[in-house]
Amino acid sequence: MPAMADEPVPTINFTNQFLIAMPGMGDGTFAGTVVYMCEHTEKGALGLVINKPIDIKLKNLFEKVELSLARADLAEAPVYFGGPVQTERGFVLHDRLASEDGEGAHYNSYLQIPGGLEMTTSKDVLEALSQGVGPKRVLVTLGYSGWGAGQLEDEMQRNGWINVTAEPAIIFDTPVEQRYERALSLLGIDARMLSQEAGHA
Repeated sequence: MPAMADEPVPTINFTNQFLIAMPGMGDGTFAGTVVYMCEHTEKGALGLVINKPIDIKLKNLFEKVELSLARADLAEAPVYFGGPVQTERGFVLHDRLASEDGEGAHYNSYLQIPGGLEMTTSKDVLEALSQGVGPKRVLVTLGYSGWGAGQLEDEMQRNGWINVTAEPAIIFDTPVEQRYERALSLLGIDARMLSQEAGHA
C-alpha cells in the first residue's frame, strides 16, 4: 500500500559514517574506497575519500600556496583524492579545535561534524599549520565526493555501499593500505570473504 501524502518519509543520515564501496561498485572512481561523510541532508551529501593518496606531499601543497610547513610530522604525509568534485580545491579534515576558554575555536570556512571532527576549506587552517599550530591530526584532500538529493540513498539501496559509524583512528592513525579492511572490520566483515562472495547470486 503506498504511503499517504502526509506520512513522514523516514530519513537516514549518514553524517559521521564511513561509506565502504562494495566490490560490485560500478563506478571505477569509487572502487575500493572508504568515504568519510561530512554532511548528509535532504538536499544531498558531501564526503571525503580517505584511502586514495595522490602523488603530492603536504609540503608540496604548502609550497604551491606559498607557505612553509613547520610541522615535520606532516611534511611527507600525502594529499588525498577526496572525490571527483572541485578537484582543484583543498579540503582539510581535522580534530575539532579547543581554544583557551573552552569554547570551540574555528577557521573562517568550516563545517562542524557531529562526532568531534571538522572540515575546513579556508586557507587559514593551512596558515596555522605552517606556524606549527592548528589541529594535531589532519587529512588533506583535493576534491570531494558529492551526491544530489536522494542520490546516495538510491546507491545504498542498490548495494553500492555499506555504512558504519566512523572511527577517527582509521582516518588519522591507520596506514592507508589498511583503512578499507579496518573500516570493514568495524562491521565484523573480513575483506577477503567479501571479495570472494561478490558476484555470486
